[in-house]
Amino acid sequence: MKAKGDIRAIDELGRIVVPKTFRRILGIEAGDMLEMNLNDDGEIVITKATPSCVFCGGTVELRELEKKHICSKCVKKLSE
Repeated sequence: MKAKGDIRAIDELGRIVVPKTFRRILGIEAGDMLEMNLNDDGEIVITKATPSCVFCGGTVELRELEKKHICSKCVKKLSE
């Protein structure tokens, strides 16, 4: 994929708008979680967050409870 760039201003509250083209390409919709990291070069890297279990970090067979994700293995452990 060819690199794409865009320049956006940060508002008074520190917010930026992710361009519609980027959201469409990446499948990002309102309410999706984004993860922000600062790399060694001082760049902010923003990626679509991958849901994971709050207990073990697993990403398979997740269930959502009060906006938190729990995998089926941890659900089983909790019910024992």
